[in-house]
Amino acid sequence: NAVRTPACDDCIRVMSALPEFLSLKIRCTLATADRLLQFMEEMKSDFDPEDRVGVAIAFRELLVNAIEHGGNLNPEQWVRVSRVRSQRSLVYHMEDPGPGFSRAALEHAAVSHPEASPAAHLPARDKAGLRMGGFGILMAKKLVDEVIYNEQGNEVIMVKHLD
Repeated sequence: NAVRTPACDDCIRVMSALPEFLSLKIRCTLATADRLLQFMEEMKSDFDPEDRVGVAIAFRELLVNAIEHGGNLNPEQWVRVSRVRSQRSLVYHMEDPGPGFSRAALEHAAVSHPEASPAAHLPARDKAGLRMGGFGILMAKKLVDEVIYNEQGNEVIMVKHLD
């Protein structure tokens, strides 16, 4: 993958690089998301390894949603990602360039069918011509303590309490 993926010197812009406050702008490509995810995995961490894996999975799901749905995989668009580490919590904030979404109009996502079968949303995805999936928000909500969207639906805050 590294050899086949074109180099991009301007795909990640660092806005703040403090250990307790990291803020970046990243281009809306999956290759850039992969680079950021690798970087986040390698960051020093002092919390439970199981929690760390859960946070990484939730972060990936929300980041890919922002890039794919908010940024339409358009490398000219940017997603802003911030990571704040306090004494008691780890907080991620993401803002994508898209118009947002209505949580009431997510028939194609598993999070809209919490009481039903985990696959209840798949016929809606098939009808809409969407690839298999739709589990990201539901997974994130199960793996971290809070997932909070703004009213417009183009910003999300993810919180993991550490004590």
